[in-house]
Amino acid sequence: MVAVTAGQAGDSPLLRWLLADLAVARPGRGRPRTRPDQLLGDKAYSSRANRALLRSKRVRAVIPQRDDEIGNRVRRGSSGGRPPSFDPVTYKRRNVVERSVNDHKQWRGIATRYDKLAYVYRGGIVVRAITIWLRE
Repeated sequence: MVAVTAGQAGDSPLLRWLLADLAVARPGRGRPRTRPDQLLGDKAYSSRANRALLRSKRVRAVIPQRDDEIGNRVRRGSSGGRPPSFDPVTYKRRNVVERSVNDHKQWRGIATRYDKLAYVYRGGIVVRAITIWLRE
């Protein structure tokens, strides 16, 4: 799935849309799952709204807390609540996504972002993904 937003827009507001359109392939035959087991994200995805959304869909969030969230919780003392669970071993697998983004950026058309129209840029990303997939 490829989503293109404006340059100044963040990725976090798209989480609800991403989860709605997600389809996880099953091994072998069968209809794809629409709910992943877990979601690995960086600190930009660490918000109450995102965590509540993932909790409502029974998706395990592997997202580190931002420093200001930790500070606010500590400042509130015992009424600050427990920190959300975090698995550092699982979080280390997030580098697979980062390496994939780096593979895409090796293509000059994607790295420079010279395309004026979003659908042309998205098409370049899709073509690059196909070439990476065929190369493997």
